[in-house]
Amino acid sequence: MGGPKSRWLAVAAALAVASLSASAAISLYFRKSKSNLSNEEAAKKIQQLETSLKNALKKCAAERQGRIRAQKALREPLSGSNAEKLESISYPMAPIAVVHSCFSTRNGTPRQPLLVPLARATLVFDSTRIPQASLEGLEGYSHCWILYVFHLNTNLDKLRKRPSHSTFKAKVRVPRLEGEKVGVFATRSPHRACPIGLTVAKVEAVHGRTVHLSGVDLVDGSPVLDIKPYLPYCDSVQGAKTPDWLKVDENLLGVASVNFSDDFPSSLADCWLLVGEKSLYSSPEEYRDLIKQVLSWDIRSLAQRNRPHQPIVYTGSENLTEDALTSENCQEEEEEAIENGGGELDSSLTSSVLYHLFLEGLDVSYRIDSNADVLVEKVSLPSVSFTSYG
Repeated sequence: MGGPKSRWLAVAAALAVASLSASAAISLYFRKSKSNLSNEEAAKKIQQLETSLKNALKKCAAERQGRIRAQKALREPLSGSNAEKLESISYPMAPIAVVHSCFSTRNGTPRQPLLVPLARATLVFDSTRIPQASLEGLEGYSHCWILYVFHLNTNLDKLRKRPSHSTFKAKVRVPRLEGEKVGVFATRSPHRACPIGLTVAKVEAVHGRTVHLSGVDLVDGSPVLDIKPYLPYCDSVQGAKTPDWLKVDENLLGVASVNFSDDFPSSLADCWLLVGEKSLYSSPEEYRDLIKQVLSWDIRSLAQRNRPHQPIVYTGSENLTEDALTSENCQEEEEEAIENGGGELDSSLTSSVLYHLFLEGLDVSYRIDSNADVLVEKVSLPSVSFTSYG
């Protein structure tokens, strides 16, 4: 792209050409009309043309001054002396697509992309804003980057209504550190100053305004701000460095085994009759493989792993939803509830915990024992709408 100097040179050249063209037109008009017009009529015509030229030049100059003022207004808040005005600046952004994902809620959605190869989603682009031609050529790439909004963050309404009064936690707990905290910008926590996520996914196909993806870590309904092709020669950084805490044994986040009960096949078959036609998966067997891949990672929160057979129940008024209790940030939310007088943990319940995972709107119930062996019991239609778990 050219700099400001080149743009102003182009404008100046255009004005000069316009002036010469107008002068030439006046001269030509005068020569052709000399024999037919009196001197008075010719002078009147010339005056009209000169007036028209002046008006055109004034309009061009006004437009140029308007562009200069607009650019100056955008630059001023970014200068060091006006940094305090940043919070009052907004930029015109709106979702261009929506995610239709196999993950109905945050619970169970992988913490990182490509961990679950069978995790599928489609990006459906807004037909009123995005021309179909804008997706031409994307099928030639194996992967793409996706910029999206963490639309299920619990503080999103507060951030939307009063962004200058909204706060976020500077430090968050990370699973690999078993509860220790690090700065939020050293993590991929969804609870950020600007709730924007970045992920990569495999491009399976492009049909019209729909992009089919796999290996996703996106919740159903996520608004998409932009997509960009993944470029291995510059997006894959050779010798990239990461902190030592990211190099811990993967077994800390995995499970020992995933097995299915004797009743599981029949329960899945019954549900498949109702949802199979709309599924992203071609058969019950493929859906079963998805469950196994998702549960191969321990999707429980740190608090649940520390108390694997002790359900967490709040006795106060600030009850947490099931999704909050099974999300990656469960312990943060537990602390907030207790600090705000929301209640105390009820440690009297010691029965085995039945966990729930929602995939494509179906309720997958499972248990995990002290040896990290998972037993998937059954699949059923949810007793309540899964949208209430956000």
